[in-house]
Amino acid sequence: MTIKTGIVGAAGFAGIELVRLLGEHPSFEVGVVTSDSLAGTPVSDLYPALDGHTDLVFEKHGVDALEGCDAVFLAVPHTAAMSQVPALLEAGISVFDLSADYRLKDAAVYKRWYATEHTSPELLEKAAFGLPELFASELARAAAEREAGAAALVACAGCYPTATSLAAYPAIHAGLVDGTVIVDAVSGVTGAGKKATERTHFCFANESIEAYGVGTHRHTPEIEQILGLEGKVVFTPHLAPLNRGILSTVYLPLSAEHAGETSLEAIRDLYTEFYAEDAFVRVLPLGTMPKTGSVAGSNACHIGLALSAAGDMLIAVGAIDNLCKGAAGQAVQCANIVFGLPETTGLTAPALPV
Repeated sequence: MTIKTGIVGAAGFAGIELVRLLGEHPSFEVGVVTSDSLAGTPVSDLYPALDGHTDLVFEKHGVDALEGCDAVFLAVPHTAAMSQVPALLEAGISVFDLSADYRLKDAAVYKRWYATEHTSPELLEKAAFGLPELFASELARAAAEREAGAAALVACAGCYPTATSLAAYPAIHAGLVDGTVIVDAVSGVTGAGKKATERTHFCFANESIEAYGVGTHRHTPEIEQILGLEGKVVFTPHLAPLNRGILSTVYLPLSAEHAGETSLEAIRDLYTEFYAEDAFVRVLPLGTMPKTGSVAGSNACHIGLALSAAGDMLIAVGAIDNLCKGAAGQAVQCANIVFGLPETTGLTAPALPV
């Protein structure tokens, strides 16, 4: 099966990661990559690492350029996606959106956090949430819709919510947690996008680490929605001087029933069983904590677990590559499911050893 594919916003970091991954995929055939500012420029001129791997040339945005595609990946900023999604779906094209535009199920919540009125709120319920390990049923529904002849819409989970939720969900799902969950997460600079700012310029980001969006970061409601903890998540992101990777440390207060009573071995067994069928999640041995270098370039998520000295707080740490499992790789994983392929197809390469 050849799945004709387009990538909108292919010049950005997540977009070019899609080009890299889909260029080696056995079923998805990328025929269109768009960027208004770079129209007419060969992809390999902008990213020489892809020289010899692709002869694609950037085209201008527009539904017309994407006619004939079976699937389109949107690697564009929030608000830009919802200006394109309705027309793509109307044209019968399944959409995998890497932006935040269709992740939140409540249009009022979207407006509050993104300061923008949602222009197609009727599609929020249609959108399957793109975090396969936790929302398999929604992706199965999207796959059934596509199989029945309707275009599917998948809202791929954000990078911080992916690392955080995969680390926290099994304990919450099992009823071990009671109270406010604290999240301290660190991201590489590519998470801020390709355009340099005073925060992400090399001279300011190098040899420095800072918290940002403290108490106001837009991924907070997404994490709360995934975990079912509305108003009970305090999320603080940090920028670190590395290219790729997210490390999310999640502090989960154990309920009175489990504090001091549930062993770390039992919790690890719970996590191992929960993710037993998930090829991309690895629960590390006790005493071992994840690091971003161990997942860079891969679609993997590594999880480490520890208990506080008093035994009343579970510390769950998740590491992912923000551009792969946190963006492009996750989108490909979702697309594999929607198009009836094994979800690992094209994503089995290991992380970079060094």
